[in-house]
Amino acid sequence: MFRSITNWRLKTPFYYGWLVLAISAVATFAASGLTQVVLGGVQVYITDESGWDEGSLAFAASLGTWMSGMLAPLIGKLADRFGPRWLMPFGLIVAGISFFVIAGSNSVFQFYGGYVIGRAVSNPVLVGLVPRTAAVNFFRQRRNMALALVSTFRPISGAINIQIISLIASHQGWRAAYRYLGFLSFILILPVVLFVRRRPEDIGLLPDGASPAGASVGSVRPQAITPEFSWTAKEALRTRAFWLLLTITALGTLASSATGFSLVPFLVQDAGLSTAAAAGVLSLGTFLAVANMFWGYLADKITPRRSLMLMMVGAGGMMAFLLSVDSVGSALIFAVIWGIFSGGLGSLENMVLAEYFGRGSYGTILGFFSPLQMIALGLGPGLASTVRALAGDFYILYFAMGVLYFISAVLMYIAKPPPLPVRESAEAELPGD
Repeated sequence: MFRSITNWRLKTPFYYGWLVLAISAVATFAASGLTQVVLGGVQVYITDESGWDEGSLAFAASLGTWMSGMLAPLIGKLADRFGPRWLMPFGLIVAGISFFVIAGSNSVFQFYGGYVIGRAVSNPVLVGLVPRTAAVNFFRQRRNMALALVSTFRPISGAINIQIISLIASHQGWRAAYRYLGFLSFILILPVVLFVRRRPEDIGLLPDGASPAGASVGSVRPQAITPEFSWTAKEALRTRAFWLLLTITALGTLASSATGFSLVPFLVQDAGLSTAAAAGVLSLGTFLAVANMFWGYLADKITPRRSLMLMMVGAGGMMAFLLSVDSVGSALIFAVIWGIFSGGLGSLENMVLAEYFGRGSYGTILGFFSPLQMIALGLGPGLASTVRALAGDFYILYFAMGVLYFISAVLMYIAKPPPLPVRESAEAELPGD
């Protein structure tokens, strides 16, 4: 009976992979309450009520992010082996408990206990690594678009959550907002177990919706599926391209993280905007990561590599513009353009990684890819706070972050696809393909 329950699949008029991604999106929404962009957007409410300083919250964000990077290699291996169906419920349980601990914290140390552990687990399991591994497993012809879609989950969820927590905080307090997120996390466990699957082969399908017999699912017209070469993690780590990609995303992540975390304080203290207006600007910039769908389309036209170079150049140019922002109008212009460019990093880096190394060990490879990236993500808030304390403003920070974006573009030009490894014929078989 248990096997019949676990093997049950909902019959859908569309390709089942889209349902998997939809449920992943809702899980990401719940977990986005533990992302640093949301903490950065609502930190004023927390500090005003608790008396804790901004630096303490910044370090909590950094520590949680670093710990998530340390867990990523393990989570990546588990994602390849077990998939999202069993990993996501675990992540939702941890996130739910963490939200209630945060809501009930009477000291900054209690806040750390809830936030750091919750972020460490939820970031790879519910936000980044596991949903992206699911997208790579369920899609091939439409992989770039699927990865682009998955990469919009966190920023869109974050933008919405900033507003929700701010609204609830203004009426019931920020603690109530986190309790609501805790209830949502627990409610989502059941639909994940019921509907999410590891790979399309587990339910008699192939990537993009073709059945083994060649029948189409929904509106998807099956195409000839040629074997996809997949690198092992060991092979990928031996290539120059892997390490260049790691460096590129670490630099881009550091720049985006420092800018996003510092944007609200900068707009309030240096540009003269109200807290509500500044939070709205950050939400808009974060929400415009929906433009990742454009990056998915562009990647299909000019390759993910060239798209990533363009993204870095555009984001770097907007850092120069940020230095001149002094009004709501100019802040909104920055938010729109910077949001479109910087928001593309999360999707394009994963498109390049999947294009270069395939899906067979994607979770494991991405897991090894994550620690330095998470270190960079965690450094952003602390770097922003330190620069502010030493220089008195954020202008030096934004100039330096612009330089990092341009360096990343140059490195991406160098990071061309690696030649396929030489294997014995028996070893060339693709696991699962």
